[in-house]
Amino acid sequence: MKLGWESCMKIRNFFLLVLTALIWGSSFVAQKSGGPEVGAFTFNGIRSFIGGVFLIVFILLRDKCSKQSKTPATKEEKRNLWIGGTLCGVVLFVATSLQQVGMNLGASAGTAGFLTACYMVLVPILGLFLKKKCPWHTWISVFVALVGLYLLCINGSLALNLYDGIVLLCALVFAIHILVIDRFAPLVDGVRLSCIQFLVCGVLSIVPMWIFDLGLSFEHLSSWLSVLSSFTVWIPILYAGIMSCGVAYTLQIVAQKGMNPTIASMILSLESVFSVLSGWLILGERMTFRNILGCALIFAAILFVQLPVGKKKEAQ
Repeated sequence: MKLGWESCMKIRNFFLLVLTALIWGSSFVAQKSGGPEVGAFTFNGIRSFIGGVFLIVFILLRDKCSKQSKTPATKEEKRNLWIGGTLCGVVLFVATSLQQVGMNLGASAGTAGFLTACYMVLVPILGLFLKKKCPWHTWISVFVALVGLYLLCINGSLALNLYDGIVLLCALVFAIHILVIDRFAPLVDGVRLSCIQFLVCGVLSIVPMWIFDLGLSFEHLSSWLSVLSSFTVWIPILYAGIMSCGVAYTLQIVAQKGMNPTIASMILSLESVFSVLSGWLILGERMTFRNILGCALIFAAILFVQLPVGKKKEAQ
């Protein structure tokens, strides 16, 4: 049985989103280790600029080697690209800032992973206001995945502190980010859209970096620069900039084309699973039966949501 072009694209997009979740999951370690050292807005600002510059180089090389130009040709395409890139950049700045501030204030990587991944519940709820309906099995999958996330990330009772509330708020903004991408990704070149969003995010980080990380004082500049002169600080910044920003967010934009945003958010929630698995494989952290059960529930929910039901099943 031969797969059609549409089926092949869906499979490709599925695995691209899984790869995105893998990179994001492993980058939680980088955020937790690098963010407190230099400050939340410094970390996000530098990694955003690195991601933007990385994509500029990639775009130049791709356009030079590719026979088919992806440069926007019409005024409408240019308008959609800059409006979409700017909106994505603003929303991403708010989301990543809230996440990094929450982690810097004390939110654990596990709790941050769980609360951030709550966007998969918020995406279909917000989608209802945009007339994006979800079949019944999608809602069941979301609930099962949320239970799995709780078992995976929370090793006890979940008592929300201020920093946890900040991270939970970032989940709402990430849900908005997914819906904004869903709106503009089919209209423009995904790599250019991603590049613009990171440059916008980096520019927006400059003012709060000066206010909060440098305390509005040039006296702190020397100590700030001395921290940035450390090679160990740049390892997590470069990883977060090149892999998490330049590669993963671009894969997200490319893979979300034509995909239901709720299903995309569920696949992306695998970042929590990969964060725990990477800690187990690389750092030797212990995985309990509770963690393994959580991983199994999340995987089962994501597989279940891919099944054709209702009208789709009849159409086949």
